[in-house]
Amino acid sequence: MLTPFRALVARLNDPEVVNGDPPVSCIVADGLLVFALDVAREVGVPSVSYWTFPACGFMGFKQYRPLRDQGVTPFKDDSYLTNGYLNTPIEVPGMTNMRLKDLPSFIRTTDPNEPIFHNLMEGAEAVPKASALLLHTYQALESPVLAAINSMYPNRVYSVGPMQLLLNQIQPTHPATALDSIGYSLWSEEAECLRWLDTKATNSVIYVSFGSITTMSRDHLIEFAMGLVDSDVSFLWVIRPDLVLGESAALPKEFGLKVEDRFGFISGWCPQEEVLNHPAVGGFITHCGWGSMIESLTAGVPVLCWPFFSDQVTNCRFACVEWEVGIEIEQDVKREMVEEMVRELINGEKGARLRKKAGDWAKLAREATGPGGSSTVGLDRLVNEVLLRK
Repeated sequence: MLTPFRALVARLNDPEVVNGDPPVSCIVADGLLVFALDVAREVGVPSVSYWTFPACGFMGFKQYRPLRDQGVTPFKDDSYLTNGYLNTPIEVPGMTNMRLKDLPSFIRTTDPNEPIFHNLMEGAEAVPKASALLLHTYQALESPVLAAINSMYPNRVYSVGPMQLLLNQIQPTHPATALDSIGYSLWSEEAECLRWLDTKATNSVIYVSFGSITTMSRDHLIEFAMGLVDSDVSFLWVIRPDLVLGESAALPKEFGLKVEDRFGFISGWCPQEEVLNHPAVGGFITHCGWGSMIESLTAGVPVLCWPFFSDQVTNCRFACVEWEVGIEIEQDVKREMVEEMVRELINGEKGARLRKKAGDWAKLAREATGPGGSSTVGLDRLVNEVLLRK
């Protein structure tokens, strides 16, 4: 990747190619694209290592090297996944009462050469090459972790989020430009679900989506399906065609019959930000991908957490323990637990407490992205102190 990227930047800096357009003045790169930071140094422009994870996720990846050096990982064999080893307490700067199982999941490997583990470890270690570290979070949400990261990279850490609130502030241009069509969905969205939500009472619907790329077994799909219909709570469920690994995501006939009686709605993909901000939505069953998590926090919607991999397990832990907006669903999910948890989240006292707390975080998110807010100021600082630096 280094060679073609270097060639691209050279072309963009060639006056004979760009027809008078300005040269590259900065490079903002995903945290794993370390080679982009090297090219920025070669051409003498500032660079930003942009991690689309929360601060707790980034700090989790920062632990990969020391835990590997201490012999904590890779695991000796697969028994370490089930023998209690994952409950080993670990010290993480800015984070309390952490266990090995709370770190991003790629640490759970028996392969000393696991590619994803090494890519993330090397990406986290390459941050000093960048002019700045950009994290998709906001100060009030993760103050202790951000303080710890700031101590590692003084005056180089910028927390700018929730990005969708900043994006929503971009005013349409006249005439229209490419900026007007900026979005962040990987699938084509279906708006019919919003009209269905319009017919439902406030906080009466549980929204279910496991993200754009994660998959599950057919057995788990059926357990979720039957738990939802047995809860007697209205639900909006996103079922992608590829949701079930290697099989059809078709649901059993008995589920379809019950949906007609229990007011369920199935969609291939929804405009999630609009769904979460709809007054009818009172809870969210999620895989805990950071995009979904920060959208739910921004909308003030509590969550039932069923994490799959990577930082999702860390996000789940913070949602349930630190932010007090979530309840974790066991990995070997059963319909009875889905039924019970959905009822509690939508109609129970604990659900009401979680919804109140989620609303508090939503208020702080709006403040962070408003005039003088921490993320607004952080974005201005990033542009003026780093990207426009001569």
